[in-house]
Amino acid sequence: MRADEGVRERLIRVGGELLDNEGPSAVSLREIARRAGVSHGAPRRYFPTHLELLSAIARDGFTDLATRANSTLTEAAGDPPARLTALARAYLDFAATHRGRYELMFRHDLLESGHLRLRDTSLPLFRLLTDLVAQARPEPDPPAHVVAGALWANLHGIAQLWNWGSLTLATGATDPDALLDATLTAHLGTAA
Repeated sequence: MRADEGVRERLIRVGGELLDNEGPSAVSLREIARRAGVSHGAPRRYFPTHLELLSAIARDGFTDLATRANSTLTEAAGDPPARLTALARAYLDFAATHRGRYELMFRHDLLESGHLRLRDTSLPLFRLLTDLVAQARPEPDPPAHVVAGALWANLHGIAQLWNWGSLTLATGATDPDALLDATLTAHLGTAA
C-alpha cells in the first residue's frame, strides 16, 4: 500500500469515528487532521472539499452496512421472512451503533452531489431488500419494490426516532424489537 493510501484511509476512518462519537457538528477537516495525526492541510490533498471527505465517510458507511447485511444473510437460516427480519435488525443495529455515520449516509446533498457515486453504493442494499420482500411476500400487488420502499421508510423512521429518544418517550418501548415486529407485520402480514 502506498503511503498516500494509508493517510487517505486514516482520514476516512477518523472522520467516521468522530461522527459516531461526537456527532456532525464536531466534524471539520482540521479536527479530523488533528486526530489522524497529520498536518491540518493534509486532508485537502486527498479531499479538495469538505463535501468530498464527507462523501468518502458516507461511502465507507454504506460499504460497512452492505458487509454487515450480506454477513447477516449468510448466517441467517430460515424462510424469507426470517431472513428479512435478520436484515432489518442488522440495519437498526448499524443505525444505533453508528449514529453519526448513519445520519450522514442519507444526507440528500451528499447523495445528490455525485461524489464517489454514493447512489451506486446505496442502491444495491435497496435491491437486496426488494428481493427479500419479493420472496417473503410473493403477491404482485403492490409490487415488491413499493413494499420494500415503504418498509425501508419505516425502518429508517424507527432508526431515527429511536436514536432521538422519541419512540421510547411516545411508546414506552425499551428496545425497538416490538416496533420492528409491528412494521414487518404491517408490510408482510406476519413477523418472523
